[in-house]
Amino acid sequence: MLPHKNQTLRIVLTLGSVTALTPLAVDMYLPAFPAIADTFGTDISHVELSLTFFFIGLAIGQLFFGPLADRFGRKLPLVSGLAIAGTASVLCTLVPDVGFLIGIRFLQALGICAGMVIARAMVRDMFDHHEAARFFSLLMLVMGVAPILAPVIGGFVSKFFGWQAIFLAVGAACLLSLTAVSLLLPETQAPNRHVRLSRALHTYRDIFSNSAFRNYALAGGFAQAGMFAYITGSPFVLIQYFGIPEEQFGLFFGANAFGLIGLSQLNRYLLKHYAFNRILQVAFSIILLAGIGLVGAGLAGVGLVGVVLLFFSYVASLGMVMPNSMAGALAEEGARAGSASALAGSMQFSVAFLSSGLVGIVHATSPMPLMLIMGGCGIMSFILSYRQIRTVKEA
Repeated sequence: MLPHKNQTLRIVLTLGSVTALTPLAVDMYLPAFPAIADTFGTDISHVELSLTFFFIGLAIGQLFFGPLADRFGRKLPLVSGLAIAGTASVLCTLVPDVGFLIGIRFLQALGICAGMVIARAMVRDMFDHHEAARFFSLLMLVMGVAPILAPVIGGFVSKFFGWQAIFLAVGAACLLSLTAVSLLLPETQAPNRHVRLSRALHTYRDIFSNSAFRNYALAGGFAQAGMFAYITGSPFVLIQYFGIPEEQFGLFFGANAFGLIGLSQLNRYLLKHYAFNRILQVAFSIILLAGIGLVGAGLAGVGLVGVVLLFFSYVASLGMVMPNSMAGALAEEGARAGSASALAGSMQFSVAFLSSGLVGIVHATSPMPLMLIMGGCGIMSFILSYRQIRTVKEA
């Protein structure tokens, strides 16, 4: 079902608001890590675990919502997930200690991941793989506002109203998205009684056996894992190590999101003239060089400006990697788009969990652990993408 032209803007804005909830829930509370640690009398490493368990929830939850979206249509599971996410967001303001915060953040992620899975599936419902890549790039223009504004707003909200107000704002955003989905978003796939939830594991195994799906999903996953390591470790590196004021953290963080948005829109233009695999080859090369550059910067003790530029290069390149790798992973999975989207997302956030978890458990005294992890992610993403792109060229 291709949307009418006058529906496209409405669909982009609605799906953009839904997918933006994840970066909003991740980025908005990053500047408040020191304040949360002070409230509960703990260190930032324990607060970082609330982000790690959020990623675990994203990885697990997607595996449930994918088959549900194929069985019951797209909208009902999406509305249910948003309701869970909104409720959990409010509960985050009532926790007595950091352990409970970690648990509720896990629950919040279980609900919020529905937006990620089902938005991708709906795009695949409406477009072929080439047009899907262009639409994913357009979607990033909308959802990219969240990582720009979220840490800026979060820093000021935390300073003047307390960190609890951040989670109330996320809950309100979930409610607004739920309303928009219910009233404005068309159903893109009717319920399918032939989809058997009991065979979900068999379906996932069958999808994973497709080497193209596996390479695209994992290459994109390792690239994003480097970004999530940056998200987890950047409060320490920028605020505590380099001494950036808490309320200015979002300006540095948001600059990367501007770069990501800019390259995602350049990607839309380039897709008119080039195959997405050719664009991916360049983008993964940039991530490789940025990752290796970060390791070198850590060893050489490079200052703030050099480190920030390398962070920018890595994160901005994802504006080309994310839409094209996801379009490639879903290209051959039209009838199982929900399950394929879920498996791809789960694989990617599983890798993100490992990378952010490593950052969270290392009591770093320098930026070096973060840079080593980002460098490793850049190398792995390049190797996996090279294997797939070479296979396509030889075909």
